[in-house]
Amino acid sequence: MQPTPSSVPQRRLARQARQKFVEGLCSGLPELGKTVQEFLATLMSQTGTAREMQSHRDAWQRYQQLHTAWTQRTARAWQEAMAPHVSSTRGQLASSAAGNQFELLSDDVVENKILASRMALTITEQVGPQFDTLRQRTQSLEGQELDSNDILRPDAVCLLLVEQWVESGLSRTDLQTVVDPLQRDLANLLQKHYQAVNVLNVEQGITPQTDLKSRVRRTSGGAPAGGSESGAGGLASQALAQTREAMAAARGDTPFAAQMPRMPQYPPGYPRHGMPTAFATGMTPLARARQRAQGVMGQLRRLLTQPATGFDMVNAPPASAALAHALTAHRVHADTYYSSVATLMEDYSPAAVVQLAGTVRERSTELKKKATTTGEKAIIEVVALMFQSILAEDRIPPAVRVWFARLQVPVLRVALAEPEFFSNLDHPARKLIDRMGACVLGFDSTSINGSALEAEIRRVVQVIEQYPETGRRVFQLVYDEFEKFLSKFLTEKQATSRLVSVAQQVEQRETLAIQYTIELRTMLRDMPVRDEIREFLFKTWAEVLALSAVRDGPQHADTVAFKRTAADLVWAASAKPNRSDRAQVIQNLPGLLQRLRQGLTLLGVNGPEQDTQVKTLTDTLADAFLSKTASIPQAHIEAMAKRLANLEDFMSDAALGDMPLNADNIEMMLGIDASSIHVVADNGAPVDDAMVVWAQELQPGTWYTLDHNGASAQVQYAWQSQRKQLHLFAAVDGSSYLIQLRRLAAYLQAGLLVAQDEEGLTLRATRDALAKLDANPERLLD
Repeated sequence: MQPTPSSVPQRRLARQARQKFVEGLCSGLPELGKTVQEFLATLMSQTGTAREMQSHRDAWQRYQQLHTAWTQRTARAWQEAMAPHVSSTRGQLASSAAGNQFELLSDDVVENKILASRMALTITEQVGPQFDTLRQRTQSLEGQELDSNDILRPDAVCLLLVEQWVESGLSRTDLQTVVDPLQRDLANLLQKHYQAVNVLNVEQGITPQTDLKSRVRRTSGGAPAGGSESGAGGLASQALAQTREAMAAARGDTPFAAQMPRMPQYPPGYPRHGMPTAFATGMTPLARARQRAQGVMGQLRRLLTQPATGFDMVNAPPASAALAHALTAHRVHADTYYSSVATLMEDYSPAAVVQLAGTVRERSTELKKKATTTGEKAIIEVVALMFQSILAEDRIPPAVRVWFARLQVPVLRVALAEPEFFSNLDHPARKLIDRMGACVLGFDSTSINGSALEAEIRRVVQVIEQYPETGRRVFQLVYDEFEKFLSKFLTEKQATSRLVSVAQQVEQRETLAIQYTIELRTMLRDMPVRDEIREFLFKTWAEVLALSAVRDGPQHADTVAFKRTAADLVWAASAKPNRSDRAQVIQNLPGLLQRLRQGLTLLGVNGPEQDTQVKTLTDTLADAFLSKTASIPQAHIEAMAKRLANLEDFMSDAALGDMPLNADNIEMMLGIDASSIHVVADNGAPVDDAMVVWAQELQPGTWYTLDHNGASAQVQYAWQSQRKQLHLFAAVDGSSYLIQLRRLAAYLQAGLLVAQDEEGLTLRATRDALAKLDANPERLLD
């Protein structure tokens, strides 16, 4: 006779399961800590504004000092949480808060819960099935649902981790910085040990508890629906009912949603499924869009893992023999199958597009008939609905839609073999379709037909069709190749290529000028150099060095001579109490003035303006000639000259803030007519740092609507400079917009630059598929 749930042996098994789980988590803490440390080190080595780089250095240093305390405190907190009636600060607050929540929940407690819930929401999308199995088995042992603070819950694990991070002295801001890699590795760790505990429970003969009440639904007459039916009709009715439950779960309804992991309870005024509005606005729009996308993917995951389909999102079984044979036959006859469709699409008519969608749908129906499991049928239906949405996208030129249609079966193969396709937004198949779609949305049929872009898309699809058994690898391969193609295709026009070259040189010149200025300031910090000389070197001669280095190279004879001139000018402008030093200055002065004039001419400073600057320098030299102040030792001058000669070896590779940018600079660099170039330079407009980050993450090839000076233009993002300070957009009328980083961020913030496709083809297709299944759940398995 099976013991009751409250029996001592079963409670002991539950305690052993928790102990094994927590021990596994604690053993993985060093690797989590290493992940955070490596991520912060990578951030510290990346380019950015001076403030960003300082912030990254500070975060890394704080973590170096305090990470040991954090991991130790977290391990201790997880271990203490194993006790059934732990008395902790958090537990006292939570239990006491029931009576008076507003007085006891401090801002820090609420912020910790908000951040922990965000982490748990993302983690649960990955570990949900394994956790749900463990939850049900533990419920069988203990006869009750897991407590909201049970250490087995992802949100409880995350909350303790966040609390110990803050209590160890690390800042919550730093945690938000590293949250993505941290929650990714934490999800993998939880998944591993949920599986280990589930294996332990299986070995002990523990089966999940079945809640019959939640599975019995009553008709309007009061009779149980599905419970009294038998045979094929009863099974079909049960499957349909379970499908409806899964769709209800995707909407957040009960009863299915009640079985999902519970999130922490917040005080009134805080949303249940996220964060306060003020907190959400601190995220970049890209991060908010990604969070919404994760919600859609979570709905799809819950739909496919419902009992009616029985699809294993962790270890997918191989396709059934009949379906595998049908997929192989389709690949062999793909060219013949789609040739008639391609012929129809040559007229670009709406009727041809409708016929294409119908033909593809018929093929999906044929494949569905070959499927032998409910999981296969569900996947075929979801993929078919996704491609139905893609093929209905009017902004994709019809000629390209034929090639997208040919991707349906290869994507189906991947989806059957790799369930990650349904949960990972970064799956190569999804990324490839989204990138190709984003790049063609701005073209009409006549401009893209026969173009290099269409030819590349055709090549990509044909390569995928040739290697059907390689799964995600072939999608990743052609995705990387497509990105390389875009980098050339978007800038291959002669005018665009020339502008890119100019813009890159402008950025390089201004960056070098800033770096040269910093190095000159460092070298002259402790030298008695007159203010007039300092100002000339910092504001003018650094520009000469930068322009010469960009045009001719840092080790060109002219650039080397200009570097030596800086050292000679410093020495000549210092006091000369020694007669031999004064004689040497007089002897070298003509050559020094000649090189100074050459440098000013290189900058475009000529005529009276040049004479004025040279006179200021000669007057300063004359004063220094008679000065009785301390002189600069010759050894210091030689050391300065040597450092200047190899200055590039000492300079950091950091982006050093804003730089001047205007059409005149561009014309001066290569002498081109900038009338068709709209130069949009930084103007000091206030902009959030999050928007600057977003601006740096834009993907070349994407189409936008740009509102500039009251005129709207359809533009394609064509290029970004090496340091991401300059960004080029090409309009369909042949004009170009060269926009500086912070101004680009300001346009994004003000809604003056809006992406034509904000969520991507595959995500929108997933959303459309879920909507159709919500309205018509019967089609999933029929």
